[in-house]
Amino acid sequence: MFFNLPPVTRALLIVNALVFLLQNVLGEAALASFMLWPIGSGDSAYAVNEFLPWQLLTYGFMHGSFTHLLFNMVALLMFGAPLEHTWGERRFLTFFLTCVAGAAVCQLVVGSWTMAQGGAAYPTMGASGGVFGLLLAYGMLFPHQRVMLLIPPIPMKARTLVIVYGAIELLLGFSGYQPGVAHFAHLGGMLFGWMLIRYWRGQPPFGRRGPKRPRIVR
Repeated sequence: MFFNLPPVTRALLIVNALVFLLQNVLGEAALASFMLWPIGSGDSAYAVNEFLPWQLLTYGFMHGSFTHLLFNMVALLMFGAPLEHTWGERRFLTFFLTCVAGAAVCQLVVGSWTMAQGGAAYPTMGASGGVFGLLLAYGMLFPHQRVMLLIPPIPMKARTLVIVYGAIELLLGFSGYQPGVAHFAHLGGMLFGWMLIRYWRGQPPFGRRGPKRPRIVR
């Protein structure tokens, strides 16, 4: 099954697994400059590193625990493979990396606000922003496709799953119930994914300035 996966999805799974192995071999301190740090964190006594441009992408290939990695890779497998089959390799990779970078931008805004309020500077890791973008895209392209949640195991339409997860992330983000989770980064991945799909389709707010809509972008 693994070798029958489309090439970009398979490569992303391999890279994430190898980076996680590298984290455990070298220790996270050795790779701290690849995590996503808030802008201005270099001036903070709480930070061991500072924001660097490449972190907009590299943080998305690092994970804080095996469980974190496992859930993201299962989601990448579930939603990434059918999207890559639909879009093709180049468009799929562009979409995924855009969602990762978009999630990073939103997290940087939240991190700057947190530091301005006197909060500590802490790094962000994980492919969740890209994965949430894939979830949104799957719900837009295959809204009536039924999917099964892992926890709890409840079947529902893909469109419903996107709405439920989006609402939960928004609620958790504003409530601060899970302060160690980058909920606004997840929402940022969904937002940038939504904008990119609408750009490809030539829909508002991009109007007709986007490229001609391909038949595969439904």
